[in-house]
Amino acid sequence: MSFAEAINYKAIELCRRVVRMTTAAGSGHPSSGCALAHITAVLLYHQMRYDPANPWNPLSDRLVLSVGHAVPVIYAAYADVAGVVGTDPAKGRKLSIDDLWTLREITSVLDGHPNPAIGFPFFDAATGSLGQGVSVAAGLALAARLDGIDKTIYVICGDAEVREGQVWEAMDFLADRKLTNVRVIINCNKMGQSDYVSRQQSAEVLAKKVEAYGLHPITINGHDPEAISKALSAAPPDGKPVVVLANTVKGWGVSALQKVGCHGKPLTAQEAEAAYAELALPAGKPDMALCPPLPKGEIPRADRGVIAMPDPDFVKLAEGTKFGATLQKGKLATRQAYGLALRALGRASKRIVALDADVSNSTFAEIFAKEFPDRYFECRIAEQNMASVAAGLAAGGKIPFANTFAKFLVRAYDQIEMAANSCANVKLVGSHSGVSLGADGPSQMGVVDTAYFRALSSVRTPKGHPGAVVLNPCDAVSTYKLACLMANYDGLVYMRTLRPETPFLYKPEEVFHLIGEKVLAQGKDLTIVAWGYMVHEARQAIEALRKAGVVCGLVDAYSLPLADDFLETLGAKAGSTLLVLEDNYAGALGSAVAEAAGRRGNLRVFTMTPERMPKSGKTADDVLKFIGLDWEAVCRRAKAILGKA
Repeated sequence: MSFAEAINYKAIELCRRVVRMTTAAGSGHPSSGCALAHITAVLLYHQMRYDPANPWNPLSDRLVLSVGHAVPVIYAAYADVAGVVGTDPAKGRKLSIDDLWTLREITSVLDGHPNPAIGFPFFDAATGSLGQGVSVAAGLALAARLDGIDKTIYVICGDAEVREGQVWEAMDFLADRKLTNVRVIINCNKMGQSDYVSRQQSAEVLAKKVEAYGLHPITINGHDPEAISKALSAAPPDGKPVVVLANTVKGWGVSALQKVGCHGKPLTAQEAEAAYAELALPAGKPDMALCPPLPKGEIPRADRGVIAMPDPDFVKLAEGTKFGATLQKGKLATRQAYGLALRALGRASKRIVALDADVSNSTFAEIFAKEFPDRYFECRIAEQNMASVAAGLAAGGKIPFANTFAKFLVRAYDQIEMAANSCANVKLVGSHSGVSLGADGPSQMGVVDTAYFRALSSVRTPKGHPGAVVLNPCDAVSTYKLACLMANYDGLVYMRTLRPETPFLYKPEEVFHLIGEKVLAQGKDLTIVAWGYMVHEARQAIEALRKAGVVCGLVDAYSLPLADDFLETLGAKAGSTLLVLEDNYAGALGSAVAEAAGRRGNLRVFTMTPERMPKSGKTADDVLKFIGLDWEAVCRRAKAILGKA
C-alpha cells in the first residue's frame, strides 16, 4: 500500500469513528472532524515526532487545535496509537478505542473541546473559544527556543475562525519573532456555523493576507496526503513562518454532513449507518509506522525548586534606576516595587519570563527587559495575543508574567478564562488599577477588573486551587513579597499595582501569605476593611474618626479569595460592624466579605465603592472626592452607620 493509500485508509477509519462518537454522544461536530481527517492522519501517523506513551515529554512536537470543536478526529487517532491520558504521569493509562464512545460524558477525559486539565495531556491548552490557538503555539515555540529544543508546534485553525482579530495579532507576532518552528494550518472548508464564509476568508484571499503579514503561504488540497506531507515539511523561506492553506470538504466522505447547517449536528443512528456505507474501508490495512521517532537528546530536567528572593532592601534594589529621589521621601509606587521584584525574580530563576503590551515603561517591566532581553517578549498593543502567548509559555514550562494596564486586560478576559480552564501557570499584573491615577481619566482606570477576577477566584479548578488568586497590595514591601509568592504558586494569579507613590506600611521582615490579610489596627466601634490604595485613605479616616471619639479597626485585605479564617483573624464578633472600601466598581472585595458574613449570619457589612463613574482629576484626592470615596466621605459614612452623624 502506498503512502497516499495508507493515509486515505486511516482518514476513512477516523471519519467512521468521528461519526460513531458524536452519534453516541448525541452532540458534537462530525462535519469539522471529517474535513480534517487526512491532515490529522498525516500529522499523527507520519509527521509529528512524539511519544504516545509519554505525552509530557518536552522534546515532542506539539499540536494546538485552535478549531477545538473538531477534536473528535484527534481523539480517534490518539486512541489508535494508544496514547496515554491522565493528569499524573505516574498514573497515566492508555486511551482505548472503546474509550471513544464516552465522548462528552461527565466522567470522560474526552471533553467536547480540548482541555489538558481534565486528563488529555496531548494538548497544552484548552481551546474552542476560537482565535486563540496561534498565540498559544507562539508561546510554546518561544519556550522551546529558550530551552534549545528542536521541535515543531503545529496549530490548526478554521477559515471562519480567522475573522478573529487575535489570529492576526498572532501572525504579526510570529513574523516579528521569526518563529519558524510554528506551522499554522488553516482548514479552508468554506463553511462557518450558519453560512458559507465570505470571500475575505477564502484560501485565495487568505494567502494574500498571510503574505502581507510577512509569512509564507502554501495552498494545497487538504485531502491529498502527498501535498499535506510536503507542505508540513517545507523549509521556511527567508526565515518566514509557513502557513498552510488546506482546501477541504466539510463533512468529507459523508454526503449528509456536507450542507450548510450541519455544523455541530451529529447524525442519527439511521443516518450513521448510511454514513458507514459511504465510508467503506479499502481492502487490506496500511503497513506503516504509527509515529516517527522522537529526536535524540536528553530530556531537560524541569527546575521546579522554590524561587528564593532576599528581603527587600529597596535602596539597594533601586540602584541604577530612577527611584532614588522617591525613596528618600519614604515612598514608592507599587508598580515600581513590582518592577524591582520582577527583576529580582529573573535573577533567581531562568524560568521567569516577562511579556508586555507596549507599556513597559509604565508597568516597569522595562527593568526586567533591560537585564534579560532574551526572556522578555514585547507583544505590542495586542493584549489578547499576549494572554494566550503567556499560556503557551506556561505550558512550555516557563513562569510568565504578563503586564499591561488593569483597564486593558479587559480586552483579554476570554483568553484569561481559557488559561484558567487550562490550569495555566500564568501571572498577570495590571498597573494603574483603581481610580488613583487621576489625570488620565476613566479610559485608563481599571475599575471592573476586580469583579471579573473575583468571579474566577470563587471556583475551584481540577487541581483543587482557585480559578484565580487576586492580589491588591498597598505598599512596596507587600508588593515585593507577594510577587515572590505568586511566582512560587502553580496557578493563575492577578496582581494589581498603583500609579501614585505610596508610603511604606510594612517593614522588610513582614511575613505574607498568598491568601491572607493584615490587621493594621484594632477598634471597638467599627472595622474598616480595605485593599490597595484605599488602605491609605482608610488610615486618614481612622485618625480623623479617633479625634471624633470613634475607634475603628483596619484590615488590609490584600487577596481574594478570602482566607477561610478571615473573619476570625480580624476579630469579628456577633454584632460587629464592617465597612469595606474599594476604589473599583462593586462585585469584588465587598461582595466577598458580605458573603462570608452572610455565612456567619451575625455581622453587619457596609460597602463603599464609586458612587458615580470617575473622570479626570489632577490628583487622586480630586477623583476620590468626586466619586464619594475620599477619607472625609469615609468618616461621614462611618458616623452615619454608628448613628453618630
